[in-house]
Amino acid sequence: MVFEGSSAAISHTGKIRSNNQDSGYSGANLFVVADGMGGHAGGDVASSLAIHRLEPLDQPYTSTEDAQASLQAAATTAAGDLIRAAKDRPELAGLGTTLSAIIMVDDYAVIGHIGDSRIYLYRDDALTQITADHTFVQRLVDSGRITPEEARYHPRRSVLMRVLSDMDADPELDMFVMHTQPGDRWLLCSDGLSGVVDEAHILKAMRMGMAPGRTADNLLKQALDGGAPDNVTIVLVEVGGQHALHSGTATVVGSASNPANVTVPPVRAPRGNWLHPVRQAANDPSHFEPAPEYLEELIEEDRRRAKRRRIGWIAGMLVVVAVLAFAAFAAYSWTQTRYFVGADEDSVVIYQGVQQNIGPITLSTPLRDTDILLANLPPYQRDSVERTITARSFSDAEAIVARLQAGADRVTGEETPLPTPLPTPLPTPSPTEDAG
Repeated sequence: MVFEGSSAAISHTGKIRSNNQDSGYSGANLFVVADGMGGHAGGDVASSLAIHRLEPLDQPYTSTEDAQASLQAAATTAAGDLIRAAKDRPELAGLGTTLSAIIMVDDYAVIGHIGDSRIYLYRDDALTQITADHTFVQRLVDSGRITPEEARYHPRRSVLMRVLSDMDADPELDMFVMHTQPGDRWLLCSDGLSGVVDEAHILKAMRMGMAPGRTADNLLKQALDGGAPDNVTIVLVEVGGQHALHSGTATVVGSASNPANVTVPPVRAPRGNWLHPVRQAANDPSHFEPAPEYLEELIEEDRRRAKRRRIGWIAGMLVVVAVLAFAAFAAYSWTQTRYFVGADEDSVVIYQGVQQNIGPITLSTPLRDTDILLANLPPYQRDSVERTITARSFSDAEAIVARLQAGADRVTGEETPLPTPLPTPLPTPSPTEDAG
């Protein structure tokens, strides 16, 4: 049964690389994305060979089992093609490609996947990553050693653990079958898209409901606006829906779109100047499959990085704790330079500190009990003491206590009488002399 729906395929070199090592295919029943690796020439050849080896699979199938068997056989044959290509042309040694493919069989999607290109499903206003990346950092994520967000920026995120290459004649593809329904949108893409545009923005583009071609253009623009350091290939498949379009012509994009047996001329080394320096990464491989001993080195390096990260985290926490402790000590020391007059159960007390408390922590201590009873104070002074009276210093607190003492004395009638002045003595008269 021929698939009913619409699709689009688009591929772009990106803003950094000088050639396109990606390939894509969108046909009647078959949809594929391949991201080549192995240098300037090897990546082109690998992804192109894979696409052309899978092209004959674009036909109706009577069962999902037949489609799965055909997909696995084609992938194995493609691996043999890569091995022969590297043998015939030693300069291509190390070439390989990712492969993410869907064969539509009635209401089912037969999926084959190896590498780190991705397949997403947009259904019921939600975007789900269907395939798992066969990368070193994904193993770290799966083991809980790093987070998915850390994986996006990990320095080893381009190290592939499984790939279609000239080093393995029997590639292990993830193979599974999923039920599909009208309105589903299947997105196949190279990491040139998924590594730059996050899932939130992909979901936003899907929600706009544009035709597959316009949606693919929108996603490509986002990748280019994000810098597009790698090739970008997008194949978008819509099941049924309002954009149904039936065409007998398949769309081939990327390096696989070059005519067969035509040698792609090497790209001339770019010239740079002080305004536009040459980007050295333009022809560097975006992926590579490491030797086993290299993986051991990576694992050990990751352990060291994790240890340094833990030490850094602990040191940072200790610094924060030290700063907080110093700030708390400084704040407490400052409170002990303050004084106030308050009350305990029944008398007036001079306190050192401040009136506020922090939870169970008291920021004041009794300094001197004045023995002035609250009951002996005038009502207005008693209220002031119970609310506490702030003093500028200890001597100021003593002056406040003296005023309170005077008020208490007036209430109790124990005012100290003023001293009675002594009477002024009368002057002693001078003796009078008798007249002789």
